[in-house]
Amino acid sequence: MVLRDSQGAPPRDVVELSGVTKVHPGGVRALDGVTVGFGRGSFTAVMGPSGSGKSTLLHCAAGLDRPTSGQVVLAGRDIAMLREPKLTAVRRAHVGFVFQSFNLVDSLSLWDNVLLPQQLAGTRPDRKWAAELLTRVGLAGREKARPGQLSGGQQQRVALARALAARPEVIFGDEPTGALDLSTGRAVLALLRRFVDEFGATIVMVTHDPAAAAWADRVVFLADGRIAGELHTPTAEQVAARMMELTR
Repeated sequence: MVLRDSQGAPPRDVVELSGVTKVHPGGVRALDGVTVGFGRGSFTAVMGPSGSGKSTLLHCAAGLDRPTSGQVVLAGRDIAMLREPKLTAVRRAHVGFVFQSFNLVDSLSLWDNVLLPQQLAGTRPDRKWAAELLTRVGLAGREKARPGQLSGGQQQRVALARALAARPEVIFGDEPTGALDLSTGRAVLALLRRFVDEFGATIVMVTHDPAAAAWADRVVFLADGRIAGELHTPTAEQVAARMMELTR
């Protein structure tokens, strides 16, 4: 369900961070007053030097970590101060995740892995949609296979199908192609791009790879916990040049 504002229009941004600061124990400031939004049906890459706050931004936006101060609005709801189990319920209803390490359950079939988030949320799985997703990621007929029987690229395709199965408002990817070879990573990025273009998915992806970032509509750069600029309709060469500037 799409939440609407007081005028009845759908919110422009699926996720919006306003003045978000995150201070880790010991006084390390991972994010410093970050304000950024991620629009519905968009593909955003988040980049920056090591220690710039990329993963912290992703975790705060997804409700996996709580900011020290500031506001995080996810699917029209401020989640920054939500406590468990309400926060877990919001994540399960509105968020999908794709990680570098796949995070599949080895003892379950591909089919059960894809349906698992909906089952954990206590909702009735959409089996027709799950079957379509497995077809679209090229794994139709492999539903009974276990993750250990697949290549890394195939496992990441299952993880992508799982992330999309509950039709979330936004999918967060943390280096989703980092463990894959070049051609396999390109195939996974093509699938992400396709789901944005065909289904209006919203994807926020942390990556260190300019070639991966070039698949996105926009690249948001971080440096020292602050927004350090953006590129729209980026090329790999433009992203690489900007990253070199940030690391000087």
